This record gives sequence, structure tokens and C-alpha cells, in this order.
Amino acid sequence: MTELASQIQLEQPPHTEKKTLIGQRIPKLDAPEKATGLAHYLEDIKLPRMLYGRILFANRPHARILNIDTSAAEALPGVRAVITAADIKLVPFGFGRDNTALKKDKVTCSRDEVAAVAAETPALAAEAVRRIRVTYDDLPVVTSPEEALAEGAAVIHEKFPDNTPFQYDYAHGNVERGIAESHVIVEETYVTHRVAHCCLGTSGLIAEFDARGRLTLHSLTQVPFLYQHDLSRIVGVPPENIRIIQPPIGGGFGSKLDIHPFEPICVFLAQKTMRPVRLVFSREEEFAAMPTRQPAAFRLRSGARKDGTFTFRDVHMTLDNGGHTSWGATTPWIMMRTFSSLYRVPHVRQHVDVVYTNNNYACAFRGYGNPQATFALESQVDSLAAELDMDPLELRLRNAQEPGETTPQGMFLRTCGLTECLQTAAHRASWQEKRSGPRAQKGSVVRGIGMASLFHVGGGAKIYRSDGCGTILKLDDFGGVTVLTGSSEIGQGSETVIAQIVAQELGLPLKNIRVINNDTDLTPWDVGVHASRTTFIAGNSALGAARQARHKLLGAAAAQLKRRAEELDLAEGNVVERAGAKPLESIGKIIRGVHFGAKHDLIMTTNYYEPPSTAPDETHMGDISACYAFGTHVAEVEVDLDTGVVKVVRISAAHDVGRVINRLGIEGQVEGGIAQGIGYCLTEEVKLEAGRMLNPSFTDYKLITTTDLPHISISFIETNDPAGPHGAKGIAESPLIPVAPAIANAVFNATGLRITELPLTPERVLQKLKEARQREGGLEHG
Repeated sequence: MTELASQIQLEQPPHTEKKTLIGQRIPKLDAPEKATGLAHYLEDIKLPRMLYGRILFANRPHARILNIDTSAAEALPGVRAVITAADIKLVPFGFGRDNTALKKDKVTCSRDEVAAVAAETPALAAEAVRRIRVTYDDLPVVTSPEEALAEGAAVIHEKFPDNTPFQYDYAHGNVERGIAESHVIVEETYVTHRVAHCCLGTSGLIAEFDARGRLTLHSLTQVPFLYQHDLSRIVGVPPENIRIIQPPIGGGFGSKLDIHPFEPICVFLAQKTMRPVRLVFSREEEFAAMPTRQPAAFRLRSGARKDGTFTFRDVHMTLDNGGHTSWGATTPWIMMRTFSSLYRVPHVRQHVDVVYTNNNYACAFRGYGNPQATFALESQVDSLAAELDMDPLELRLRNAQEPGETTPQGMFLRTCGLTECLQTAAHRASWQEKRSGPRAQKGSVVRGIGMASLFHVGGGAKIYRSDGCGTILKLDDFGGVTVLTGSSEIGQGSETVIAQIVAQELGLPLKNIRVINNDTDLTPWDVGVHASRTTFIAGNSALGAARQARHKLLGAAAAQLKRRAEELDLAEGNVVERAGAKPLESIGKIIRGVHFGAKHDLIMTTNYYEPPSTAPDETHMGDISACYAFGTHVAEVEVDLDTGVVKVVRISAAHDVGRVINRLGIEGQVEGGIAQGIGYCLTEEVKLEAGRMLNPSFTDYKLITTTDLPHISISFIETNDPAGPHGAKGIAESPLIPVAPAIANAVFNATGLRITELPLTPERVLQKLKEARQREGGLEHG
């Protein structure tokens, strides 16, 4: 090379290689604020003249209210308001329209709200509540669905004298034909229990009216726009006069999908005093007053041919609805789809009874009924394998769906990685080697391995008229982008994923993207955070808005640079040549050319994405999600035959995620879901006695900690769903769903005991071991 040629080469502009943000490990955008304590949670917010609210709960499960004396509370200096049902308009709300903010004539569970106060300090509010005197006439307490359905049982709500507010039925095929075609039939009853959401931030609200009567709520809701509409009806404030601001939320997991009585109570206190009121639960109140996961019993019967082909499933579900109806009563919408569509099964019949009791009621919880249904179903799949003398992996592979199938309930599996999930999780766990070898035992400790799979929505669920999300995107003069999204951030990392998608499309560094997602006065409409929908639906909405902005940017760049738009690309904050990626101009300078040029324009776009899903019909048929998630977990456990202690030593998880957007974030989702699932299976339980909670504290409610976590192996199956943003599916709920049945199946492999009731506490396991020894003349160990 000549000296001149070398000089010319050195003076050429550097080429900009287009890098991808998709699939990278990106820390959450809000991590610095949260890690350094700079994030302002609800309890950190103090408004001028703010009062503090407190609620008097009934603390008895079933009683008539004869009289409420608030005079001593009202006489306490510093108390600014005391309200009972007599002071407010009682508007029924909740899914069953059977709840009110305060109870007037009757309480139906111990957490029912009877009165509330607002005072100058939290201590004064607590003292005022203690001074309220209520006279009750106790009624018979119904503590189980069996009691509620018995002849002569006390009636919880007069509108439903049989204590059964909801029933669901679904069927496809002909179950009787499936029974006749079966060579093996297994029948069992599986029982799942109550667990609490255990959000680190307890529930609360700040309500404030301005001089014009406009209501601002600092709320932890997961569904701000639905909340705006629904609360309006309860408190009598037009929805256009309600503004929702969401501070950082210390966990949701479905607990904040519904309106809970404390929220209108807080509004009524603010309305009466015309001062801001903050009402935040203590940890004990959070445990005792907030709804739980839906407990359920499943009487399940299923069959298979000699070759392992599934023939039928027949299931009767009974749900303990508690004293009121929240979203827990609707979990059969998802439960039924697991029984109908996890693996191929030609004949299915399902019936569900939702039954009132005087226990605490249930709301949405991560997985939305699917952890309960999958525990029953995948436990029985292993029982079928045992009856067939077939490897549980082989049985599942024989019945796994393939891409392009439509399930009998109408769900189109555009992509389906179930087979790959089964094979990958089994390979990572050395399944064949550990299942075929002798049972590992050391002293009284035996080792076992088990698996379970899942089927869940991966692109939202069409349960409202719209399941969409809106995005507003604006570019500033310096190449910065502000994304206003309707999708809420509740700790799941949605704002980071949205920023990645926008930055990738516009060729900008991630630091140039700002996401605003917490103020209904600014953000466009979204149905809310639930149904593993955010990456898929909010991501598609943001992607559409970014693509419009990209088109405008490239058009403007073409005009300014006198090039054809198809010759240009965006990368690393620059407009570059598509061929060779040579930088031509900064994106900021192109935008300034638009702004200050002859036409004086701005680059702003809007987009609303509605997924191509359909609402279920009256028979529960329908393609309710835009895509579906699959996964398999293999659990390895050690069981101490002397103590009944079950220790999970390894989980190998494989998930069909469509495509990974943020690897760090999705790994966290899987690890967190596994941790919740282990707690659900082994240690967590809301203990009730006569309708009252016995363990409302982290001292007595046993969460697992980091020291209890096993080795976790995570594999992602990328099926690249064509409907998802960059091929992605949502899997936020999925990692929790198969954990309990995988552990239960591993315990079965280790001990030969099929335990059908959760949780698998040492007491329950040891009792089953003792019963087995009595039946069989002793279980060898040692």
C-alpha cells in the first residue's frame, strides 16, 4: 500500500456496526433509584396537611351488625373523620357485586370493614379505631365448601341460598367414548391451599381532592385505567375527574387487579375532610385483610391407551370463594384451558362449583389458577405413567402438541416449543441416567427426580372488550426519545424491555430512551398488567410507534442528505449508509433539521396495538391469547424418611419464550417464579381457624429465603413467534406454574408416595410415610 493510499484510508469516516440490544443482559432502568434508596414509595410520600387513615375490621367471620358506637373515637382530639356504612353511599362492587366499602348489616368474613377514621397521626388513628364499639349477633360459621353445600347450611349471601354464586361447564369430544377406549384409568382428588402474595410493599393509597373537586390518587393498582372507571362508580366522582399516579410498586403478583374496600374508604375519608388521606396497611393487616390465592379441590379422572395416548379427562373442581367474590372466582377461565389443552386429549369434560364460605376471599395471583390446575393434572400424568409402566418423559412426549395445531378449545398454537422444552429440561437434568439408575439413598435420606410441564397464555387474554395498549413517542432535538406507554411498571421490568425495543428500532443508545408509565393524565390507555401480556402487547405497541418514527427519520434524513431513504439506516445514534454502515449524520442533527427547517415540524408518533385474540364464547371456546407459552421443569429432591423434610436440590427449567428480549430480566422472572413455586409447594400456607387467620406475620408464615433455593438451570427455547415483538412471548407467570407438581412427582419417585394435597410440609409427608408403613408393613431405609 502506498503512503498516499494509507493516508486516505486513515482519513475515511469510521464504519458503525449496527449492534443489537435484543437478547442482551440489560439491568432494569429503575435499578439505581431502588438500590440506592432514592425511589419514593407510597410510604415516602407526604403531602401538605395529610391525614392518616385506619380501618376497623370485624374480626369475626359471620355476624349481624346490631349497633356501631363511634362517639368515643369522634371525641378524641386530632381525629378529623369517622365513617361507617351510614355515612356513605353503598355501591356494590367486585366481580360478584357482593362487596361494599363498609358493611352495613352483616359481615361475612373476619376481614370485613366496619368503620374507618382519619386522624392527624397514625397513632391517633389507631387509638380512634380501638375506641369504636360494635355490637354483633354472631351467626353460624361456614369454614369449607363441604359445609356450605350441606343441607341446612347457613346462607352467606341471601341472593344465593345454595351458597353457589358461579358454576362453569366445558366439554369437547365424548368422555364416555374416551373411557371405553382407555386401557388405564386413574382417579384421584387433589387439594390446593391458600397462600398470600407477600408483596414487600404493603397495600395502600393516598387520596386528595383539589379545590375543583378533582381527585388525585397515588395508587398501587396494576390496572390504572380500569381502576379509574370502576372507582368512579363506587365513590361518585366522574372518571374524567380522577387522576391515577403510580409510585414505585413493591410487588403485585395479581393482588392489585381488583378494587379493594380500603381504596374507596380512603377516598371517602378524603372527601369528608377535604384533606389528603394516606391509608397504608401494616404487615399484619396485609396478611389478614388482603385476598389470597384461590384454594381449590380437583376430582380428576383420566385415561390412556396401552401405547400412552391420552384418551379422556373428567374433572370436577370446587373452589372456596370465601365471603365475597373477587377475581379468584374467575380462575376457572384458565384452569379449564389447562385441562383441555396441556397435551393432546380428545375427550374432556369439566364442571366447576364456586362456593361461598366465611373464609377470606381470593383474588388474582400469578398464574391465575394454573398452578392449582397444573398440580392436579401433572400429578395425574405421572400416575398414569406409573400404571402404564412408562417413563413420564416418554408419556409426555407422545402427547405433546406441535406448532400449527389448534386445541379443541379453539386455541391456535402458532408456535409451540413443548417438545423442545421437555427434551431440553430432561437433558439438562440428566433425566435418563437418574431415572434408570437405582434410587439414591444416604441414611434416612432418599433422592428422587420428577417433571411437570405447563401451558399458559403468552400474549394477553381477551377478557375485556380491548386487550390493547397505547404508546406516544416523541423525539427531542438532541436524539432523546420519550416513550409514554399505558403499560404499568410493577417491578417486572416492562419499562426496560420497552426502552430496548424502541432503542433498537431507532438505532439509539439505551440511555437516550426515557419511559413514562405512571400517570393517567399523560399516558395512553392500556388494559393493565396481567396475563403475561406486557412484553408482547406493550412491546408491540412501542415497536409500532418506533417504526413510524423511524420512517419519518429516514425520510427526513434522505431529504437533508440528498440520498434515497432505502439507502439509509439508523445505528449508534447516527444515520448511516445501509451498505457498510458508514456514519453520515447524527440523528439529533437530522431532527433539528426537521424542527428548524423550512417546514418546522416535530417527530412524534402514536400507536395502539390490539392483539389478534378473541374473547371466549358462552361455551368457553376461543383463541383468547395472541400466543401461548410452554415450559417444563425437572425437580430433584431429597426426602428424609425420618422427619418428612423435603429439600429441593436442583430445578432444571426450559421455557418457550418466543425470543429473549432482556436475558437478565427473563432470568430473574424464572428464578423468582421458581422461588414462589417452591414456597407454594413446601412451606407457605394461610392458616385459618373458624375463618380467622392464625399466622399473619413473616414469623409464622413461612416464606423460603435465598438459602433455601436450589441450583437452578435455565434454558430458553426460542420459537420466534411471528406475532410477538422481535418474536417474543410473555412468560411472567409461567415459571411458577409447574414447580409444585414437579416437586410432588420427584417425591413420588423418591418414596413411592403420591401426596395429593399441598403444601408438602414435613408433618404431612411424615404422616403419609407412617400410613404407608402401616399399610405395607414398613418402608425400608437406612
